[in-house]
Amino acid sequence: MGRIFEVRKHAMFARWNRMAKQFHRIAKDINIAVKTGGTDPNSNPALRRCVQNARAINMPKDKVEAAIKRAAGKDAASFTSVIYEGYGPHGVAILVEAATDNPVRTVASVRHLFTKHGGNLATSGSVAFQFREMGVFRLNPDGIDQDDLELYLIDHGLEEMGESTGEKGEPQLVIRGAFKDFGQLQKALEDRGIAPLSAEREFVCATPTELPEDQAKEVLELIDLLEQDDDVQKVFHTLA
Repeated sequence: MGRIFEVRKHAMFARWNRMAKQFHRIAKDINIAVKTGGTDPNSNPALRRCVQNARAINMPKDKVEAAIKRAAGKDAASFTSVIYEGYGPHGVAILVEAATDNPVRTVASVRHLFTKHGGNLATSGSVAFQFREMGVFRLNPDGIDQDDLELYLIDHGLEEMGESTGEKGEPQLVIRGAFKDFGQLQKALEDRGIAPLSAEREFVCATPTELPEDQAKEVLELIDLLEQDDDVQKVFHTLA
């Protein structure tokens, strides 16, 4: 086990209220999870993951409960999860994950941002092959015997495990497995009494794109603007 590779971090939502955007994203995730699996986190792994991620960003418990109740209501909006594929400036591949109640509005907004900033929205399948869909868990490494945990998780779908850092430079332990094995890994961690800092579906690039700093800034500007869009949940890219 060594240091795990992760693509370039950047100042997300620099011109946005970061906490409000995160709460909004989690609320949409809760809506989708409740619509597909019910309101009980114990029997709905997707909702359990949402609640876990809400806790990681310090979303108040009453807001989480209100989001679950709202999603279960008869008049609740129904959000659809959509993946858009495109290329940013200088050929950087980008996947945009959105949760929307109006796909026509969302695709128009995403296409406009790509076009305005030197990229283009691509057809389905033209970009996704450059990424692997994975379940990614981030843990606080304090008190964890990493070698023992790695051996234990191999039988539950673990493919990669290594050290990384959070957005504030804090040490983290990152665990990755194929997304089809997400539930197995989640349960294995729960059985060990380990509560992840976050548990997400992520698209991990296979071959990162190296760019000089001035060109990288152009790509990061597009990524930042995409992340600020109300309908966009997450953006994945190949920029090294």
